[in-house]
Amino acid sequence: MKRPAWGVLCYWLLLPLVLLFSLFPLVYALATSFKQGNALFSPLFWPQHWSMANYVSVFAEQPFGRNLLNSTLVAGAVVLLSLSLSLLAAHALGRVSFRGRTTLMMTILGVSMFPQVAILSGLFEVISWLGLYDSLWALVLSDLIFTLPFTVWVLLTFMRELPRELEDAALMDGAGTLTIIFRIFLPLLWPAVMATALLAFIAAWNEFLFALTFTLSGEQRTVPVAIALISGASSHELPWGNIMAASVTVTLPLIVLVLLFQRQIVSGLTAGALKG
Repeated sequence: MKRPAWGVLCYWLLLPLVLLFSLFPLVYALATSFKQGNALFSPLFWPQHWSMANYVSVFAEQPFGRNLLNSTLVAGAVVLLSLSLSLLAAHALGRVSFRGRTTLMMTILGVSMFPQVAILSGLFEVISWLGLYDSLWALVLSDLIFTLPFTVWVLLTFMRELPRELEDAALMDGAGTLTIIFRIFLPLLWPAVMATALLAFIAAWNEFLFALTFTLSGEQRTVPVAIALISGASSHELPWGNIMAASVTVTLPLIVLVLLFQRQIVSGLTAGALKG
């Protein structure tokens, strides 16, 4: 079916505006991160003299490399744990009939609706009681509270669409439940798993409130908190160049991940939109 001319025209008129709106903050941060001194307040968009001093300063004045590693470890652990548990939960909720299943599903969904600040004090007491304060495991545990319900519900939607005949045939061949989930269903769910994993990784990577509350030492901070605590020589001076350099450094890994797995992401999201 041929698209109408007005639709094509609107598409090409709106596309530059959408790209400008989406890319301008990143391009502005990138340009500012290479400016130094008075050039930070210059009306010129691109720096006349490019300098890596801001990037050097970010890593020299604070343990920013350690903060990047902390964010990677926390986000990676959250993704691995949430996907492993959500695959098992999605199979139980989507393929097994048991009493109270609907109530359990609504409870899982309800947990994700609570704002972070509503459970902050209670979660602080739990983490202190477990002896996890000022450790990365405190962030992993707190991030799982909101990441796990999301991954369960997304994978549950896909799990329900898998043919029942596959499971029946595997059971007749003597396959166990874990074999069915991880060796039969997982390859079929791989696009959905990749899309869910990336969204969960981004959520854990950008999490700020729990990371600020449950960590104290600079060696245990993640990058959002490290960027927020960057300060200048005086309380009235903000090192915009350092902040922009740190922001670009934090954003680049997410861009690389999206570019590497864009096929799986699009495949998973479109499959979820077309099924049902």
